[in-house]
Amino acid sequence: MSLETWLAFLAAACLISISPGAGVVSCLGAGLRFGLARAMWNIFGLITGILFVLAIVAAGLGALLAASTIAFAVVKWLGVAYLVWLGVQQWRAPALPVDANAAGSELGGTRRQLYVRGFLVNATNPKGIVFMLAVLPQFIDPARPLLPQYTICGATLMATDLVVMTAYTAFAATALRMLRKPRQIRAMNRTFGGLLMAMGALLATFKRAA
Repeated sequence: MSLETWLAFLAAACLISISPGAGVVSCLGAGLRFGLARAMWNIFGLITGILFVLAIVAAGLGALLAASTIAFAVVKWLGVAYLVWLGVQQWRAPALPVDANAAGSELGGTRRQLYVRGFLVNATNPKGIVFMLAVLPQFIDPARPLLPQYTICGATLMATDLVVMTAYTAFAATALRMLRKPRQIRAMNRTFGGLLMAMGALLATFKRAA
């Protein structure tokens, strides 16, 4: 992969990470409820989910998923259900000030839970797979070894997503210092819960390309 091609892919990766989506809302919600340090596990899960999707596309399974009506529908509705479930959990979260240093198990905020949550947000999003299928081929030279090129793309996506999602999470975590009244916390929880459910509804309208 030439430097020019990599720089173009870096720009595309930054745009992908910055653009609003379920991952961004997940980071904002996790940062608000658990603080930056603990919510980093949600980010690690999101990144693993992206690499999982990249591996699927690189293995050629992404094209099969995009072409199969049944497989596409199954993954799509799993993603819809999971996003709506996350939204409901956020909406119903206790209106209590969050201690970012607490274990948080009673709020569903253990490291494992946050990691799995982040992974599933990206891994069950067929829109991401189809988007990856549309973007990656533009930067891959089939005449050259594919593994190094996909490795570079994966590392680039991982780095850009880590930086951008950490920024989103840190921004949300700063609200912890300002939110002390139950009414304020409840309003924020319901805002992000509503956004997650809206993302699920938006994903439900996504259709496989003809």
